[in-house]
Amino acid sequence: MKILIIEDEPFAMQELKRLLRTIDPDIEILEMIDSVEESIKWLSKNECDLIFMDIQLSDGLSFEIFNRINVQPPVIFTTAYDNYAIKAFKVNSIDYLLKPIEEEELVKALEKYKKLQSPTASKEGFFSKKQLEEVLGLYRPSYKSRLVVKLGDKIRHVEANEIAYFFSEDKVSFIITTDAKKYIINYSLEQLENMMNPNDFYRLNRKYIAHINAIESIDKYFNSRLKIGLKPPVEDEVLISRLKVTDFLNWLER
Repeated sequence: MKILIIEDEPFAMQELKRLLRTIDPDIEILEMIDSVEESIKWLSKNECDLIFMDIQLSDGLSFEIFNRINVQPPVIFTTAYDNYAIKAFKVNSIDYLLKPIEEEELVKALEKYKKLQSPTASKEGFFSKKQLEEVLGLYRPSYKSRLVVKLGDKIRHVEANEIAYFFSEDKVSFIITTDAKKYIINYSLEQLENMMNPNDFYRLNRKYIAHINAIESIDKYFNSRLKIGLKPPVEDEVLISRLKVTDFLNWLER
């Protein structure tokens, strides 16, 4: 069985690979891809028997793949998002696995796939474009429109469109608003990265997550990196690594 894994979390990618090889050593992992664009390129030129596909990828939702090319192989979706609608949707799917993936559930999904390969099997288990569009609506993640912050003994909320950027210092996270106010917030940058709308906010580096409107300047920098100017201004040198430059520029054009 030749398998393609489309997943943007390195640990989840490696764990799925390990489980598949534990279950069936004859499984061949053809490729592991972490983005919509690379998936489209690969599927346009290559073939596989089965795809394991995360819903949220590094450059958008994986459903965009189906909007742009005709995906022939059956798909088993994987995601960290739970929803009661999953139970209903599983009736008409190859399968839908929740992270962290359990070996027993993965075995069942592979058995379902093998049954569907029988010449006499019904093909109702395959996703149609209409079903995919329905799922896109069901599983579009909700993002925070406001956050609660503390200022001494007072509590207030900050609207997402008032936030210029988040930054971390000495293991404490802060919000800087567009009018240069500073608040402590009880979330890590890793949590905030998943909570805020990725169309508006971008993880520049380990220390900063910025709203697109807070990016005042972008300059080329040593070793193919980018230097970012923020507003309100910061004393730090905010750099984007060479590996993230393409992803950052793609985000700017969303």
